[in-house]
Amino acid sequence: MSDSPVTPNPWAQWRSATPARLALGRAGAGMPTDETLRFGWAHAMARDAIHAALDVDALEAALRSQHWEVARARSRAADRTEYLRRPDLGRQLDEDDATRLLVDGRYGCDVCVVIGDGLSSLAVARHAAPLLAALRSHLPPDTSFAPVVIATQARVALADEVGELFGAALSVMLIGERPGLSSPDSLGIYLTHSPKRGRHDAERNCISNVRPEGLSYETAAFKLAWLMRESLRRGLTGVGLKDESDLAVLKQPGAVRPGLPG
Repeated sequence: MSDSPVTPNPWAQWRSATPARLALGRAGAGMPTDETLRFGWAHAMARDAIHAALDVDALEAALRSQHWEVARARSRAADRTEYLRRPDLGRQLDEDDATRLLVDGRYGCDVCVVIGDGLSSLAVARHAAPLLAALRSHLPPDTSFAPVVIATQARVALADEVGELFGAALSVMLIGERPGLSSPDSLGIYLTHSPKRGRHDAERNCISNVRPEGLSYETAAFKLAWLMRESLRRGLTGVGLKDESDLAVLKQPGAVRPGLPG
């Protein structure tokens, strides 16, 4: 007979396999103290991810070390408070930055990559550079890129205006997604063919939850490269372009889906 006054939790083994908040238990009419503390910590991490400023200098240095050309921009939201209260301003490029990018940019390229802080600068700081490093090996070497634009106080649609300024056939927005209680650092990817102001969400493709605990860099890069190639070939994104990258792998004899065991 065990001398411990604590009854072992039969759900412990299941909980070790998922970050989901299940089988929390109870202490009287409330949750156990340890679960209350874990919830408070997760909530604080999510809030910090939303309000923390992106270290643009560090991200630019990481990208330049991979030989990407880099430019900077900001939205019309003056600060984080305005960004959260006025989503419309986060979708519009600052007028001075728009003029500068138009003058300094490379017009008429295949792809314009924009990295926006979004609702989780933590996600961008951790995952944007590793994802772009993994992406290059999956693309044709003659793919032409505009300078990678690091945009602050940015929403997804900001990439439409940036891509339009560069005359890009395709815009790719890497952006911090809305933090969850188990994922404060989830990176999202949005692709838009023929980017221009006024595009709507049905005209985009999305890859979400890019992070080591979710969709790995290699798997995300494989899916992204497949969608980029197909978008440029077919001339579209959105509801007309389905992610069939898994089928492309299965058609190859003996092929293994990236990120999964054989």
